[in-house]
Amino acid sequence: MTPRIEARADIALMSGYHSPQLDVRVRLNTNESPVPPPEEFTEAVAAAVRRIDWNCYPDRSAGELRAKIAGLHGGGVEPGNVFAANGSNEVIQCLLLAFGGPGRAAAAFEPTYALHSHLARVTGTAAVGGRRAADLSLDLDEAAAVIGRRRPEVTFLCSPNNPTGMADAPGAAAAVLEMAAAAGGLLCVDEAYGQFSPHTALDLAGPDVPLAVTRTYSKTWAMAGARLGYLIGPEWMVAELDKVALPYHLDAMTQAAGIAALDHVGEMNRRVADLVAERSRLSAGLERLPAKVWHPTPTSCCSAPPRCRGPRCGGAWWTAPCWSGTAPRGPGWRAVCGSPSAPPTKTTPSWKRWRRYSREPPPPTPAPPVPPGRGDTPMSARTESARTESEPRRAEEIRQ
Repeated sequence: MTPRIEARADIALMSGYHSPQLDVRVRLNTNESPVPPPEEFTEAVAAAVRRIDWNCYPDRSAGELRAKIAGLHGGGVEPGNVFAANGSNEVIQCLLLAFGGPGRAAAAFEPTYALHSHLARVTGTAAVGGRRAADLSLDLDEAAAVIGRRRPEVTFLCSPNNPTGMADAPGAAAAVLEMAAAAGGLLCVDEAYGQFSPHTALDLAGPDVPLAVTRTYSKTWAMAGARLGYLIGPEWMVAELDKVALPYHLDAMTQAAGIAALDHVGEMNRRVADLVAERSRLSAGLERLPAKVWHPTPTSCCSAPPRCRGPRCGGAWWTAPCWSGTAPRGPGWRAVCGSPSAPPTKTTPSWKRWRRYSREPPPPTPAPPVPPGRGDTPMSARTESARTESEPRRAEEIRQ
């Protein structure tokens, strides 16, 4: 028998990127929109599909779509500044094909979106990892050290960050952009959740600025099924991306859907406002529970260490641990906001316990009796001790 050809040695060692697609109505682990696009959008797409010449190739340059995206952003953004592809993941892959590759490096700061380093490896680009600060914010000193030492051709930021939900501080992107440019590289800011952030790296864009900002239709546009994303950058950068993209990579139906969606900007903005309001309600509820809200987040997610007694607290849906080994007391948990009236779904083995806790909230855990000889211990210290000692048991309930 003829021996089978083997994959590249570095590919053979990879496990790939696999986000489980559970057979449930709402998948929390992939942050899908809890509601579909408006009916008017669906009707517009159906009408556009009937006009497609199926025997012809689609517009290879996606000119109408690029022009519409440029018009959405305004502020000097021209169609030549826009590159569109099948999801922001393909956009990032094309960026690495053009500016990464063997002998080049890409830097990311963990924990962050796993596809940045994964796609770097797939394209033969060395993946350079830096760490975030103890509070999971971007550490500018660490960024300066990593970029100064490795001089990566591509540096990634994700703001708001996935999985922590934190937006980088104002001025952080500008500081890292200066570092990346000084090292002879470019900065890519992944803004998949950009509509939830109070600021954007697009404000830094310019004809000679080595900056790429990526966006997606999957989240706030509720179009994950269409697989459409785009990048805004200088024309010289977009021209290089066009060289590595496959011919006719965006089919006619995807282009039609992307064009139709931009006629419903008002509806998208209302949905963002609804999620922001629900996030505020959820955060306020978490603050009243025995769960420490680790930080406020600008996205539809809130994060907290596992002190809660059940998988649903104050309207929060708890997914699997979203970053391992970085929270002060073990892994953190991500709560995903949606409609306040949305029914529960069987997303985790904790379903039955959710039913119990949702019907009858658990009573507060009483402080243990004061041991002999400790009667002079202040009450606040004894209460803190009792709370700390009960945390491992509560965390174990959630894991089970």
